[in-house]
Amino acid sequence: MSEGAYQRLWDASHATLQELLDREQPLLEPVPKRDRQAFQHRLSSLYLRYLGLLRRFDTLYDRMVQPQKRRLLRRLLDSVAGRVLELKEELVRADLCETHCLDRVLQDLTLTPADLEVPIPRYFLLEQSSVLREQRLRVAQLLSRMGSVSLEPDFPAMHRTDAIILLQTAERARQGQLRATIMREIRKEEERDRKMREDGWHTFNQNQAAITIQKVWRGYLQRKRTQQDRQMEMEFIGMLPSRGHVESLGTVSQACPTEDAARLRQMEKEEAFQVALVKTRDSLKDIEGPVMKEQMKEQIRQWFIECHALTGRFPDYPDESSGGSYLIFADKTPEQVKMELDMQNQESKKKNQEKNKEKEKEKKEKKKKKGKEKKTRIEEEDTMLKVLPSKFIPMIHAGHEEYKNLWKNPYDSVHPGQSFDPETLRVAKRKEVEQELRIQVDELMRQELKNLRLAVGREVGRPLKFPKKNTEKKAGKKKEKDLTSDRSVDSLFEELITLDLLKKSETVALKDYVGDCLYLGSTLSLAKKLPMPSLFDIRQNMALYGVLRLGSSDIHSMAPLIRSILLVGPSGMGKKMLVKAVCTETGANLFDLSPGNLQGKYPGKTGVQMIVHIVFKVARLLQPSVIWIGNAEKNFYKTVPTEEQEMDPKRIKNDLTKALRLLSPGDRVLLIGTTERPQLAEMKGLCQTYERVIFMPRPDYASRYVLWKRMLEAQGVQVTQSLDISALAKVSEGYTAGHILKAIQSVLTEQRLLRLARRPLVASEFLGHLAKLEPVYEEEEESLRDWYFSTPLGKKMMKFMKDQEAQEARLVKEKKKRK
Repeated sequence: MSEGAYQRLWDASHATLQELLDREQPLLEPVPKRDRQAFQHRLSSLYLRYLGLLRRFDTLYDRMVQPQKRRLLRRLLDSVAGRVLELKEELVRADLCETHCLDRVLQDLTLTPADLEVPIPRYFLLEQSSVLREQRLRVAQLLSRMGSVSLEPDFPAMHRTDAIILLQTAERARQGQLRATIMREIRKEEERDRKMREDGWHTFNQNQAAITIQKVWRGYLQRKRTQQDRQMEMEFIGMLPSRGHVESLGTVSQACPTEDAARLRQMEKEEAFQVALVKTRDSLKDIEGPVMKEQMKEQIRQWFIECHALTGRFPDYPDESSGGSYLIFADKTPEQVKMELDMQNQESKKKNQEKNKEKEKEKKEKKKKKGKEKKTRIEEEDTMLKVLPSKFIPMIHAGHEEYKNLWKNPYDSVHPGQSFDPETLRVAKRKEVEQELRIQVDELMRQELKNLRLAVGREVGRPLKFPKKNTEKKAGKKKEKDLTSDRSVDSLFEELITLDLLKKSETVALKDYVGDCLYLGSTLSLAKKLPMPSLFDIRQNMALYGVLRLGSSDIHSMAPLIRSILLVGPSGMGKKMLVKAVCTETGANLFDLSPGNLQGKYPGKTGVQMIVHIVFKVARLLQPSVIWIGNAEKNFYKTVPTEEQEMDPKRIKNDLTKALRLLSPGDRVLLIGTTERPQLAEMKGLCQTYERVIFMPRPDYASRYVLWKRMLEAQGVQVTQSLDISALAKVSEGYTAGHILKAIQSVLTEQRLLRLARRPLVASEFLGHLAKLEPVYEEEEESLRDWYFSTPLGKKMMKFMKDQEAQEARLVKEKKKRK
């Protein structure tokens, strides 16, 4: 696409953004709980529209070249991503569930299931590529150094004569096998010639030979036509992808050079813009700087004279911390300054008198207020639904206004070769230069004010009090003691690698976690059946809770804070794969605090404090970071098994919860726990440590179908009509993605892959290997489901469903009475 096409896409995106901003205000008004469905529908539609907008802004930021536009697009991209996360929190509060049934909303908005996919901004990894390269190089060097020290020969050295004899034996065997293959082909050829002579094929005349060739050729043509007709029919009914779609997939590799060229253009324009920033600043300082200084001085001198004429004394100069002369001349006149001073003196006297009376009243009123506030909150929560105020909407408004003022009528259309808008740049830089010069002018004018006081009336200056900014720290936060203040980050980094606590994560894309969405969620809800999350829902939650937050510091600092996630599901569901995918998509470091990995490391109470402290300290300094705890239930065992008492799995329990509380917005550190048996843990401790619990049930039919198809294609198998994937998806009910992968790997050996051209795959080949694997039985899944519904969020959902059933029963009774 050309720059003009991207400009048109930007214009269309802002038209959509204006519609969404108009819909935001009605959401802040409380809604009765009886209108819950309409409220959920409004939230869901807004959430899906913002997802589409996020996808557009990501494309625009990735492809546009103009530096000033890209800066605005970056702010809009982060703001829209933050609003998506806020709406996700609101959906969880409204649905009382981590997954949502959006099939009805998709139909109303005429969208496809692909529009549910959470787009991951491409700049996450592009901007961290250099940092990631350095970290991976450092880890590789440390691992190679450790490997070179610990490597020892595992087998005795072989004598030269023995090695020669072994090579000669292998070579003679290879030559013998080759000779035998050639002789076998010769014998087959001789046998074929002998049969032809016996059958009398050599007696064919010319007409008989022509008729035979025609039969064979016509049969081949008819089979080919039938196959093409069948292909067209399957494409028409949507059972096979169209040829155009398959051909377009082949052009993805050709897009890479185009993307590289666009990246180079972006870098060139950015370098030119950085040079222009310095030149513009220097030229403004040299040309307009002296004029600005003189204007500021004259304005301040005039203020001195007017204040002296009104009050009989010279004013006090504000401190640099309160803003200097900018605070005075923002929007104030000398008369206003005098009134402010008088008001401050009167208010200070009144405050001293009223303080004593207020203290006594406050003590009595606090008790009453607390009781009333609790009652009103409970009543509001019980009767009304409302959306919390957004932190990102003001930022989106500001970006939208900047677009309308500067970029709606593009400057590039007038000067198409311009890499940036010089006038906009000068306006922005003029403000920065003015702030720098004001600091210098304030120092000069303070000295001049002292000289004026000494010359006129020998006045003594007193500090001018201005309202202070809220720089106080929030009460209740404790400072963390640095147990390793005398050590460098590099030494701690090496220590964690040496002890295998900091691991090199495998490269796994989040899109590789394959699964389909739940198409009948709303239908199941209407039938009073709880829809279970699909693999698509799980992937979407990991993108929202993990990837979007860790990928950008601006998003993380303002989005609803999530410090920890717990993945609950049977073995083979891909819990570790999701952890690796979060690290891959965000470039995060992977720390392993699993109980099995901590055995024998940092013994004693001080050792436990030290290990948790070092891991969280390095994780904060080298963010983004993911701290993974496998078998997370072991940290919160109800009773520790005798065979694991030596491991002492509960030893980091208290220090872990304390370290998590110290994480604040902006600390891109995420704790991810994985467990197969959460029933063995104390519910209270586990749910207090892990703020979000994602339940991972067995894959449904749609997800199993996609799993079979994608995994076979990943092994290099072209899925044909002879292989009934639908039957495989039906037969593999109860099996996880790990089971399906094992069955495919067992069948598709090297020999079987070589014979695919002559003997295509059949569904029955996988049945024997599936039968050898142990599926996830319904009892096991029901146990995990019951545990999930005993979590705080699960309890709220069950309570809501019971209340709804009771209300419906009440309505039925009332109808019967009326009859």
